[in-house]
Amino acid sequence: MTSLSLDVRSNAPETPEVKDMDMRNMIKASENESFAMEHLISDPKTVVVGCGGAGNNSVDRLTRIGVWGAETIALNTDRAHLERVHADKRVLIGKRITHGQGSGGHPEVAEHCAEEAREELEILLKGADITFITAGMGGGTGTGTAPIVAEVAKEMGSVVVSMATVPFTVEGNLKCQRAAIGMEKLKKNSDSTIILANDKLLKMAPKLPINQAFSVMDQMISEVIKEITEAVTQPSLINLDFADLRTVMGSGGTSTVLYGENSASDPLTVVAEALDNPLVDVNYVGATSALIHITSGPEMSLRTATRVVQGFTDIMDPNANVIWGARTDPKFSGQLKVMAVMNGVEMEYQALPSVEMNREQVQMACIPLVR
Repeated sequence: MTSLSLDVRSNAPETPEVKDMDMRNMIKASENESFAMEHLISDPKTVVVGCGGAGNNSVDRLTRIGVWGAETIALNTDRAHLERVHADKRVLIGKRITHGQGSGGHPEVAEHCAEEAREELEILLKGADITFITAGMGGGTGTGTAPIVAEVAKEMGSVVVSMATVPFTVEGNLKCQRAAIGMEKLKKNSDSTIILANDKLLKMAPKLPINQAFSVMDQMISEVIKEITEAVTQPSLINLDFADLRTVMGSGGTSTVLYGENSASDPLTVVAEALDNPLVDVNYVGATSALIHITSGPEMSLRTATRVVQGFTDIMDPNANVIWGARTDPKFSGQLKVMAVMNGVEMEYQALPSVEMNREQVQMACIPLVR
């Protein structure tokens, strides 16, 4: 005997209650689908870590001006300084070693503190697509912790952009040598490293009050981080994304980040301002790749945008890989702002010969600090 399965449907009209139920089910299904998509597709996670006193100051400024889609973290061994900093998260490391009193200018002590806090750093940096690290080289906490933070971020699969200041020449050879050691370690685990020399402030702002002079450095660091983050997270007329950033920075060689802003009437002046940054010593000639983002008012023409791009490509390798994007914003009417990540450049700053940090010195330095 053959068994038949019949699909019997009623021809009776649907009641309002049935229609409302179907609509609610459709809305619920749509919400569930949107929720699932949000977990599959999301903006890149950006984390900014300020290491030590100088790094904390930069993070404080960045938190105050605000950055779309970025989380700020202040990391220090000095509790008193940390408590004055504005950041999304403030992390005191090495409590057992320094008792919150700082590293005493010893990078070895700070490095040891960071190594002990490695698991905590992994939790903080988990899921980060872009990690910015800012620190002052030559002192204790920034010099010792920044390379460890970069190493952890790199192990977690993040693109790492490090910005570090180096001491004034008058601070002596010992501090400059510490800075050189820290820079070498930091560069090993960074996709892009920007070196900012404090000596440049003497030429750029010699007569400014000291707090204003150092704020010039903090402002540049903040602007660069803000521009990179918002270039890949906010929608643009010609869009850039995180994959573009990884392509440029992951192509090998040394990278740097440039920033310029001026009147929209002369695009090449804006390019020249970005390339001639008085705080950065970099040779851009022959750069092998670049990510360029342009922001201007709604009146920005295609010719203006392409002239900006050409201003960079003219000094680059003829076979360079150039990716560019543009955004119009009424707030920048009459103004032109450009941010460029350039790879395959040469740093002009000559660091002192690298010397490996001695682990025995770490233990000796820690003895009077541990009770």
